[in-house]
Amino acid sequence: MNALLLLMITALLFYYFIEGGNENSATPLPAAQSSISPSPEQNRSPNPSTAAFTTAPQTYVEPTPAVEPTPTVEPMPAAEPVPAESPTPAAGGEGLISGLPQDAVSEGNTVKLSFGGDVIFAGKVGELLKKKGYDYPYARLDGLLQQDDLTVINLETPVTEQGTGAANKQFVFKSPPEALDAMKEAGVDAVNLANNHTLDQGEQGLKDTLSNLDDRGIGHAGAGLTAESAYAAQYFERKGVTIALLGFTRVIPESSWQAGRNKPGLASVYDSKEGLKAIAEARKKANIVVVVVHWGIERVTQADAAQQSLGRSFIDAGADLVIGGHPHVLQGIEPYKGKWIAYSTGNFIFTKSTTPATWETAVVQAECSTQGQCQLQLKPFNAELGQPVPMSDADGQKLFKKVESLSWGRIKIGSDGKVIHSSE
Repeated sequence: MNALLLLMITALLFYYFIEGGNENSATPLPAAQSSISPSPEQNRSPNPSTAAFTTAPQTYVEPTPAVEPTPTVEPMPAAEPVPAESPTPAAGGEGLISGLPQDAVSEGNTVKLSFGGDVIFAGKVGELLKKKGYDYPYARLDGLLQQDDLTVINLETPVTEQGTGAANKQFVFKSPPEALDAMKEAGVDAVNLANNHTLDQGEQGLKDTLSNLDDRGIGHAGAGLTAESAYAAQYFERKGVTIALLGFTRVIPESSWQAGRNKPGLASVYDSKEGLKAIAEARKKANIVVVVVHWGIERVTQADAAQQSLGRSFIDAGADLVIGGHPHVLQGIEPYKGKWIAYSTGNFIFTKSTTPATWETAVVQAECSTQGQCQLQLKPFNAELGQPVPMSDADGQKLFKKVESLSWGRIKIGSDGKVIHSSE
């Protein structure tokens, strides 16, 4: 009996220590998570098409860009990185007020310059003009461009009957030479050729464009048969005043479009050294130095830091007036060191897109003294298909307020379109 009792006690003790005392014998705890939820940065997979997220290290290879960038994005410069900082909303700089002294106006020692936006005679515009005539684009201007001393537009097309269309490019233009006759008659004196369409028909198209402009006495800047001629200023004498016009572009589809020592092409300012040198040279010879520049991002109404930095550098180098284009929309205006930068004039004679902002444009007029001091005035228009049409007074006032809101520095635009550098 004692032996049996001892055996039972031993069995109970064995059960307690081996089974009952083991915590793992209780209801199992939930299994530990096999992975930690990725942070937002980890979860931002570099390849949007990846179906499943993995925590394993991955190497992402940047895809090789196409030869022609998408039409809404400016290609990145090779030599000058875009500034990372936000644009500085500073006033005119060094206490100078941008504008025209009243005594210069009263003495009559001024010249009036007009600047229109982007112009083509191709595509749907070309089809329309064949029906309505090449003078159709200027029918609603009421002689505006004939009432000044110098009118400049951005010619966004080669003018040729020859050439080979550029490959790997979404929009390729080609306009007939006869369109230039009506343009000249309407009062256009000079064009900027530094843009992303001038070589749409290759070097032959550029050569023909230069020849067709020269045959009609229309000045041009920003492109040439060599880099020397592309970067060189074109000079105009008006009322005893010498005006220098230079054209540059920061938008080219591929590097081969840039002019070289013995190579036709454009005056590029991805690296602005040659452009700044040309401005400084023109400063020595002219009373007024004007730069027309192609830059920015299409259909974006706010100019960016790269535009501001480049525009200011032009003025620092000796420019009196900087007029921008390429975005196809109006952008703001900035007073800087007593001078003006108008960041984009928008379209002028162009196709009509589905983006309402591209329907608004303005002729930017500048009345300038022999010392390069200018008073700006905006003439508002609706950019209809192939024809700028004057805005109503109410729409014009709304446009002035819009441009004010997009501008840097203290500016006001009066009901007459005059731009004032305000001290308030």
